Amino acid sequence: MKELIKMLAKKLLPLDLLHSPPSFSLKSDISDFKNMHHGETCVVIGNGPSLNSVDFEMLRNFTTFGVNGIFYKTDEVGFIPDYYVVEDTAVMVDNVDRITKYRGKKASFFPTMYKKFFDDRKDRYFFKMDRRFYEQRSYGFEVPQFSRDCNQRIFCNQSVTFINFQLALYMGFQKILLVGMDHDYIIPKDHIVKGHKILSTSDDPNHFHPDYFGAGKTWHDPKLHNVENSYRFFNIAAGIRGATIVNCTDGGKLEVFLRGNLSDFL
Repeated sequence: MKELIKMLAKKLLPLDLLHSPPSFSLKSDISDFKNMHHGETCVVIGNGPSLNSVDFEMLRNFTTFGVNGIFYKTDEVGFIPDYYVVEDTAVMVDNVDRITKYRGKKASFFPTMYKKFFDDRKDRYFFKMDRRFYEQRSYGFEVPQFSRDCNQRIFCNQSVTFINFQLALYMGFQKILLVGMDHDYIIPKDHIVKGHKILSTSDDPNHFHPDYFGAGKTWHDPKLHNVENSYRFFNIAAGIRGATIVNCTDGGKLEVFLRGNLSDFL
């Protein structure tokens, strides 16, 4: 905690970033999205190296969810996702200027604890984030959970993509396609590891752009076993609700979901 506070101070960000306002004090309008896309197909975009092989012209045929540093791909090819989501505090701290200026084409979603960084726009929505998955003293530590009502709260489950999954089902999507989900990380030997936190000292080999978690940026141990457990849990939850997830990633090591190709769903 002390290390994070020092990092925030160096970046001249308000130190109260760590203190989320009481969730009940903020009005949420996420209910506006309930079943908005009933029966439709969406694409949840991961940020692995395989994203560089995706045909972004093809992606324009789908409703899309993008996360975190997807703005690097916007810089490269002009692509902007319909919905944009950020969860991780380290991502917010290291990219606050880019994130606060970036907008999904339809809407952007952030935890209430980041509300103070944004001006008042109708296309920004703030959700009440349940972090017990990360809290060692919690009965929910590393136990996947799924929100039946995103207007009440959304659960963390190791990966920001799980926030997208919960939103996608809440919006009524029947098919959720995945791209860029490589599910494969390495920690370069020159990076500085302190517990579950990692400070990059060189280019990022794990994402589609070298600056994503490039030199000077902080990231967390991805704990892929937790990610995979959460994905297995979601696959069951989605199936109960009549939704199907198909992994259309080019390669990668994620084998929890059915495999397919984007072209199959045009």
